[in-house]
Formats: sequence, C-alpha cells, structure tokens
Amino acid sequence: MTPAPIPPGEMTLDELRAALAPLIPANAVFDGWSDGALAMAASQLGVPAERARLCFPGGAIEMIDAWFDAIDRATASAYPPERIETLKIRQRIRDLVIHRIEIINPHKEALRRAFAILAQPQNAMRAARLAWRAADRMWRIAGDTATDFNHYSKRGILSALYTSTMLVFLDDDSESLSETRGFLDRRIDDVMRFEKFKASWRGSRERLPSLSRFLGRLRYPVA
Repeated sequence: MTPAPIPPGEMTLDELRAALAPLIPANAVFDGWSDGALAMAASQLGVPAERARLCFPGGAIEMIDAWFDAIDRATASAYPPERIETLKIRQRIRDLVIHRIEIINPHKEALRRAFAILAQPQNAMRAARLAWRAADRMWRIAGDTATDFNHYSKRGILSALYTSTMLVFLDDDSESLSETRGFLDRRIDDVMRFEKFKASWRGSRERLPSLSRFLGRLRYPVA
C-alpha cells in the first residue's frame, strides 16, 4: 500500500527541497534561478516563500543542484534493475542519457541559464562535481560495480560525453532532437571503438617478448 503523501506544510526542509526542485525550472525560464522563481514554485506547493528559501541557503547554485538531483532520482525510478538488465551496456547508457534529456527538454531555457551560472569561475568546481555525480549515478543505474581504475575512467568518459551532448542539445531545434541523438550515438561509437582498441592493445602487449626474460636467458641459458 502506497503511503499517503506528506502535506507540504508538514515536510522537513530536505523533503520540501526535493518537492520544490522539479517545480523551479518552469519558473526559472522567465525569472532566472532567482528568489522570484523559487517563490513561484513555493506558491504552487502552497508554502511560504520564506520557508522555501531556507531550503536553498546557497541561492541559485543550490536550486540547480537540487534540480539535477531530481532528474537523477526520476531516471533511477524509470529504470529499475529489472528493466535495465534487459538491455546491453551500450543501450543502457544511451537510454539513460536520452531519458535525462527528455526530462529536461521542456525546460531547455532553464538549463541554458543554469549552464551560464555553472560556467562562472567561482562555480567551476561545483559544475565538475555535478557532471561527475550525474555520470556516477547513471553508471550505478546501469549496474556498474567496478571499484578499480575502471570505476574512475568510466565516469570520466561519461561525464565528458554527457556534458558535450547537453551542449549540442541546447542548440538543437531539430524534430525529435535528431541532431542530439545522432551526436550521442557517434560519441558512444567513438568510445566503444576506443575501448576495443584498448583491449586489443592490452592483449597484444601481453604477447610481446619480455626484455627481462630475454636478458635472463642470456645470463642463465636454458639447459
């Protein structure tokens, strides 16, 4: 049995932050990531603007962070393990990126304004952390359990791929976002080719003659 929703007036600040996060972008399109946009979102929930501001003491950057977190949670909800397990790894990543874009698409101008804020020098580290977090959560949804160097390389590659795809998306006015989808497919193909090259190079390297073994045999000839 699904529990009854918590009335906004009874929510903790963390719960209220999560409830407000998906509502702010529609207002940020007109008012930017401002107190005005937050006040409009608060009015939709029926809570005072003053209480809503307590959820985002850092202002715009925290509203953007909360929105991206809401997108992460919505994506995880749409792709439970039983659904993701039916897909090959390439399709998992592609579908997760596309799903995020489809969530954001109605609020493209809000994303443009968010990127302008994240591009400011004082927000560079926060922007990098948010891109990394998105990549990490997508890999976790995809079922990745790597803990070695691959854990970091996978997230670094996906972070760059996701960010570049979002920049293409911002200028994509094509029907069904065909330019964005095509760009994403090409970048994934590039990554897959690189991974195959790495694997073949690693295998061929293991088959190369060992210089140390060769010198050892010179010094200690095989009887």
